Amino acid sequence: MGRRLLALMAAAACLLAAPAQALVPYVFVPSAKELGKAGLGIAGAAAGLLQMGQVEEGRKLARLAVQVLPNDPRAWLVLAEAELRSSRKGEKNNRAYEALARAKQLDPNNPGVWFAEGSLNLRNNKPEEAQKLLREGLRLDPNNPGAYFDLGNAQIQLKELNPALASFEKAAGLRKGFWEAVNNQAIVLFEQGRTAEAVGRWRKALEISSDAAEPSLALAAALYSEGKTSTDTITLATQALVKEPDYVLDAYQKDQLWGAKLRQATQVLFRDERLRGSVDRAMGMAGFKDE
Repeated sequence: MGRRLLALMAAAACLLAAPAQALVPYVFVPSAKELGKAGLGIAGAAAGLLQMGQVEEGRKLARLAVQVLPNDPRAWLVLAEAELRSSRKGEKNNRAYEALARAKQLDPNNPGVWFAEGSLNLRNNKPEEAQKLLREGLRLDPNNPGAYFDLGNAQIQLKELNPALASFEKAAGLRKGFWEAVNNQAIVLFEQGRTAEAVGRWRKALEISSDAAEPSLALAAALYSEGKTSTDTITLATQALVKEPDYVLDAYQKDQLWGAKLRQATQVLFRDERLRGSVDRAMGMAGFKDE
């Protein structure tokens, strides 16, 4: 036992005397090039999550991307988009403004910076400022359908209906299947008293996206205002309220840039006895809050 104890003590002494570096694990330090690739990959993943509607996850990745790539405007643009989507309409989002300011500082000639800032101002109920920013972006990138769509929305808010119609037509011409732009053409046309043309546009929007609630309800209201009160018209309205109950609210319609004429036509439609149950259910399910 004594010999074995002495042997163990001797072995322990040898271990304690071992070189210290032998106990330090190897740590991989990526190069700047590798970090750049990783950062762009993170930014791309963040953008993908935002497109899928996973805003909070996308925002977390976007924040990581700007830490890895603090001097890349693309990462800051993705972060600005994430911060924008995470805020409610009308709510000032300082983080989005800060991200856009950083992106503009890094690359003032990037049209995406101007488009994003325009969208942010539009969201914050500053249509005049939004229009200026969007036009500057379109000067740099004259074929961006999303920017023309936002420009049209700003022009609606500014009561510039003919320019808005032209902007929506441009957007629809640049992007195939852009039913939202076709739908907004109809909104403008109806407000101008051009009901037949508006009905045609709403039908076209539904050909592109048959499940869209907005053109379904708007079309039903337009048809009803023309005396076309058949079961088909009522069915269109019923299906729209099932898909998107918030459209039962005048405040939500206004938030979606529906004009006074279209909102009034919709209220007349809702008074039809055949829609009472659908309207009551939608009222109970609607979650929109006019901030």
